[in-house]
Amino acid sequence: MNAAQSVAGRRRLSQAELDMIVTAHEKFVTGKQGGKRASLRFMQLSGLDLSFRNLTDADLSASILEGCRMVRTKLDRASLFGCDLRKSDMRQASLIRADLRGACLRGANLAQADLTQADFREGQIAIPHPRKGLDTLRHETRQGEVDEVNFSGATLDGSQFEGVSAFKADFSDCSLRGAKLAGANLKEANLVGAILDGADVKGANLEGANLTGAVMAGVDTSTARVSGAHMNGALRTSTPEAVSRAQALYKMCMDNQLWCQTGGKEGACARLDGEDLRPLGAKLKGLRLTAMSAKGACMVGLDLSGAQLQGANLAGADLRAANLRGADLRGAKLTGANLTKADLRQAFLSPLPLGPARQTQANLQGARVRYAMMQAADLSEAVLDGADLRGSDFTGARVAKASFRDVELSSVQGLEF
Repeated sequence: MNAAQSVAGRRRLSQAELDMIVTAHEKFVTGKQGGKRASLRFMQLSGLDLSFRNLTDADLSASILEGCRMVRTKLDRASLFGCDLRKSDMRQASLIRADLRGACLRGANLAQADLTQADFREGQIAIPHPRKGLDTLRHETRQGEVDEVNFSGATLDGSQFEGVSAFKADFSDCSLRGAKLAGANLKEANLVGAILDGADVKGANLEGANLTGAVMAGVDTSTARVSGAHMNGALRTSTPEAVSRAQALYKMCMDNQLWCQTGGKEGACARLDGEDLRPLGAKLKGLRLTAMSAKGACMVGLDLSGAQLQGANLAGADLRAANLRGADLRGAKLTGANLTKADLRQAFLSPLPLGPARQTQANLQGARVRYAMMQAADLSEAVLDGADLRGSDFTGARVAKASFRDVELSSVQGLEF
């Protein structure tokens, strides 16, 4: 698609005109008076700014949005069918169930964007006539193109990438659970630490792709092209032994709860060091697991919401994408743990009182807390020295007297010292 032909037949909007249309759309979306749904089809909008605006359900089909700023823009269910989004800045944008069929996103920045169930497949693109404009359209089929796009830390669960070209795209620390990647070109893509549980990669090209430390439970690579792909440290489906051991591990957890309930008279502290706890799924939700030890355990995606984990030893545990919402982790040891994309909203990571004038702090030294949800968590006096917090959201979190020596803070939100 040459530039002259792509711009031809499209109306150029100024920033002021665009702002008026978007303001009317925001009223429409929120049900206020004077609202009107935005129809921005076949527009020339390159270089304009839509950051922080709400374009839920808007129609932007076949428009040119090259180099646009759309930081944290809400584009849920929006039609971006056949759009030119090259080099656009869409960091932290919300594109849940957005229609991106046939769109070109080459070189765009979608770091930490929410693209749950977004559709990137090929689409029939309408091309206006250079002189007669929209009166004379011709159609051509175009593949979705996300070559060299930065998706680091993004959520792409259930997204549709069948046949899409994603050459050298950056999917590091992404969540791609159940994504449909059949026949996609992921050659030389960066999938380090990506969570690909249940993703379909039939016939995909993964040549030279980096899948180091990726979570690949339920991923069948037998028909994918994998020559030169790096898969060291990739986490596969739980072994049959781990699945059959799940019942015994669950009993240990229930004994831990009994130990808490009887003040230590019955039951015992659970010792789960190095175990694969993934087969337990949501069974540990809300349990009393005070003082349990799960050093180096595999706890990827576990539901531990509301669990009582005071003083638990989770050093070096893999807690990627785990749900720890509202969990009581006072005084817990999380040194070197991997909490990438974990949900710690409203979790308690303040000190645990041990008696008169004695307490133990929550310790997250050297932990990987990338792209984690930490909103409204209590981190008073927590030790986070040397932790990697990039891309995490601390909005409303309490951090009084917490220690943040030598932490990696790029793209962190809501952290106020």
